[in-house]
Amino acid sequence: MSEHQHLVYLSLGTNLGHREENIQSALQQLSLRVGTLERVSSVIETKPWGFQSENNFLNACCRIRTALSPMQLLQATQEIERSIGRTEKSKNGVYHDRLIDIDILYYDHLKLDTPELTIPHPHIKERDFVMVPLKEIIGNDNVLDF
Repeated sequence: MSEHQHLVYLSLGTNLGHREENIQSALQQLSLRVGTLERVSSVIETKPWGFQSENNFLNACCRIRTALSPMQLLQATQEIERSIGRTEKSKNGVYHDRLIDIDILYYDHLKLDTPELTIPHPHIKERDFVMVPLKEIIGNDNVLDF
């Protein structure tokens, strides 16, 4: 873990269980395990994207400062998801209902494309449930420009 603090944007989504509590629990754990939570968007309710479900999502974004590397951050977010009750990620591109989903949207101005992690997240701009809360907290960070 480096001492340099990285600027990271994350999206959070949930459509099962106590949705408000899932978001709050994820934010609390991010603050404890990942770094300094600097900004949190409003929580919005949205229809499922990429699959059919009767359960609407609650979505939010946050900005956090972290000393974690991208892979350490991925590991931490996956551990948080599991602690809230998520058992699996989407398989073969098929989405499904979930207790919590934490996606890494941006990490500084890093571009990364590995089998485990792609930064910036490849679907940001086509997802209103990400763009609406992200634009609320992005300020002058210019992350959307690359």
